[in-house]
Amino acid sequence: MNTTVATTDTDGKTWGGGNEPLKASYGKMMMWFFIVSDALTFSGFLAAYGFSRFKFIDAWPIADEVFTHIPFFHGNYPMIYVAFMTFVLIMSSVTMVLAVDAGHHMNKKKVTWYMFLTIIGGIIFVGSQAWEWNTFIKGDFGAVQTKGGNILQFGEYVTVDGEKTFKRVAISDFTTAGHTERVAHEGKNGLWFIGEGTLPVYQVSDVVKGMEANTDVLVRTQILNEEGEKTILSRAESLKQIKNNGKAVVQGANLQVNEYGSPLFADFFFFITGFHGFHVVSGIVLNIIIFFNVVLGTYERRKSYEMVEKVGLYWHFVDLVWVFVFTFFYLV
Repeated sequence: MNTTVATTDTDGKTWGGGNEPLKASYGKMMMWFFIVSDALTFSGFLAAYGFSRFKFIDAWPIADEVFTHIPFFHGNYPMIYVAFMTFVLIMSSVTMVLAVDAGHHMNKKKVTWYMFLTIIGGIIFVGSQAWEWNTFIKGDFGAVQTKGGNILQFGEYVTVDGEKTFKRVAISDFTTAGHTERVAHEGKNGLWFIGEGTLPVYQVSDVVKGMEANTDVLVRTQILNEEGEKTILSRAESLKQIKNNGKAVVQGANLQVNEYGSPLFADFFFFITGFHGFHVVSGIVLNIIIFFNVVLGTYERRKSYEMVEKVGLYWHFVDLVWVFVFTFFYLV
């Protein structure tokens, strides 16, 4: 019986053992293993989002109507601030590349400078995301949730440049809060396992009175028509829907309700962008630690800036994931 013994190729392309498989250090290989496993996690989340969106595509919020805000500016600026956030994060990836390259040339001054810029870019992105969350939670216009869980929004037709168009109207613009005494639900007054959050400023009855006093206000449903636009009801149908099906007034978005449409959109938005934001914060912390080690000359004494390269791999991964999140939530 012949026994064949595997031997290492003489051209050196096959790993022959040792602590640097395929010419990569142990630490770098472990970082790649982590990135691959984390990529699979994000892929699962985004796939779930995609399936849910196409299942409820006729009631899914339109991104251009949701993300329209810019700090310190009032008006409708669809996607501009999100594009700014994306640009900042991508540029932080560029500065990280420059830091890694400077490390290869043992240039401590440039590594320090580019690492600092990378950290600043990450902080700006996280701060912007926190502001966006806050704006999304507070909401803009308010809506009424029906007994079936659908969302009814409000607006009126206006003429712009000779063309008639539908413009959203905030509930506060045509409704006055009533003086009916309302008490938040407490366990002692009902089912002990049911709680209630902060009561909305307006009740459905207040909205009905406001619509009756403002004859131009119409209801727009969350259902998209054949043109990909939300369905606008007639005046009579608008009043009928609010009176007969109105359940509660919704302000902003949370894990239970969403004034922009399907609550699943808000659930996925908070979870996926929050999970990515956690990764960015983790990357900032790692970058700060590496930054101070660079300043203290730790890697200069080791004659290797490989730690900068390792954290750079993680940072590039975080940036790449955001490109997919940005595409799924804001562009598609």
